[in-house]
Amino acid sequence: MGSTSRAAQQTARPVATGRRGAVVAALMLSMALAALDSTIVSTAVPQIVGDLGGFSVFSWLFSGYLLAVTVTLPVYGKLSDTFGRKPVLIAGSVLFLLGSLLCALAWNMGALIAFRIVQGLGGGALQGTVQTLAADLYPLEERPRIQSKLSTVWAVSAVAGPGLGGLLAAYADWRWIFLVNLPVGAVALWLIVRHLHEPERAGARHARVDWAGALAVFACGGVLLTALVQGGVAWPWLSAPSLALFGAGLALVAVVVLVERRAADPIIPGWVWRRRTIAAVNLALGALGLLMVAPTVFLPTYAQSVLGLAPVAAGFVLSVWTLSWPVSAALSQHVYRRIGFRNTAMLGIGAAALILLAFPFLPYPGRAWQPTLLMLLLGAALGLFQLPLIVGVQSTVGWAERGTATASVLFCRQTGQTAGAAVFGAVANGVLAARLGGAGDLDSVTRALDSGTAPEATRRAIADAVHAVYLGASCAAALAFVVLLFLAPRKFPVLKD
Repeated sequence: MGSTSRAAQQTARPVATGRRGAVVAALMLSMALAALDSTIVSTAVPQIVGDLGGFSVFSWLFSGYLLAVTVTLPVYGKLSDTFGRKPVLIAGSVLFLLGSLLCALAWNMGALIAFRIVQGLGGGALQGTVQTLAADLYPLEERPRIQSKLSTVWAVSAVAGPGLGGLLAAYADWRWIFLVNLPVGAVALWLIVRHLHEPERAGARHARVDWAGALAVFACGGVLLTALVQGGVAWPWLSAPSLALFGAGLALVAVVVLVERRAADPIIPGWVWRRRTIAAVNLALGALGLLMVAPTVFLPTYAQSVLGLAPVAAGFVLSVWTLSWPVSAALSQHVYRRIGFRNTAMLGIGAAALILLAFPFLPYPGRAWQPTLLMLLLGAALGLFQLPLIVGVQSTVGWAERGTATASVLFCRQTGQTAGAAVFGAVANGVLAARLGGAGDLDSVTRALDSGTAPEATRRAIADAVHAVYLGASCAAALAFVVLLFLAPRKFPVLKD
């Protein structure tokens, strides 16, 4: 814990209290941009494909952005610890806005995908640095308030994104989906430049950046995440491309370990995994990313195909957890002050495991209020789980390590979501194939239902497939519970501000 005590000496409040409100406004605007851009494109895909073509590769509009955000999180976290949050956030904002402008000017699908990746390179800085600054701005007693605000912004933006994208594509032009980022991002950037003032880091100008480690982490993450995203979609899991990507990814893991062990100041320091608290939270939030795939990806399909709801009503079934999650997160401080960070998180994830386990026992076809109630309860449980862990980890490190620690937990959560999409997609398609007596996938089956050509047995098969996914999500929640029980310390080693 020698590095912890060293970091404790460098804790510093980066902005005067009188200017804190302006900086918080900038953080909320930046978070809204990052959250909106993950979902706003989805409903405009038909218009984009109709204009630019490239239907066979349009999924990379989402995958490319997600990959760029995920693999850059550790790099930006380390850079913010080395040079400060402000330069990293400014650079990320400029890169994100440049990517947005280029996306609006794209002339074909290849160019749009490339510019989406540029957006993602900036989005990684927005996500990680905003969360880190939120901890810098507030002492431990007040951090739940700012984190709950950011959770609310993320939830509202993520739910509003598809609707806003559809409106812009239908009544304006799909290019406005990217152009609307420019004024919002410009305001956030101006507030950061004008009002965020950090103490100068001693030795920052002469710091040596581990660019070899950054490149190795970027390459390793990109290859492995591409294998997970495209496996079972663009090619079979056991095909030559899939095996080649996984093989190359594992080789690059060895390269990352070798490079980082030799680096004087590595991008991913060994203490991230040597400290019990951070390692346990990393694994637990990786499991959170895994289980979140069940509702976010499969519940809308269930609501439309099994319950027979319209797309808007199906979206409402999912969106109710964005109401209870921020409220529960804001109230979690009253719980963890009494029973501690670990026990509060265990209470939340234990409840989430039971709620997810209840989903397969819903009657067929059931009523819309039944999954809606479960989602409301699930949001409350996960708010009680995630926020105490993030606040807890940020409170165990000093200023000089907070960016790296925050980026590590966000990276694990993002990686868990990517892995969850691949794993649960395979589970759902496997159950469908078994129930329908042949090969099939969820997308083709739901399209058949929409066209009215599929029998009732198909509807039941979709219900069984989604039930199997929720059962797997319950197992992921149970895994997080076990990780916290046996790996996390009962009392987090919190540093005093």
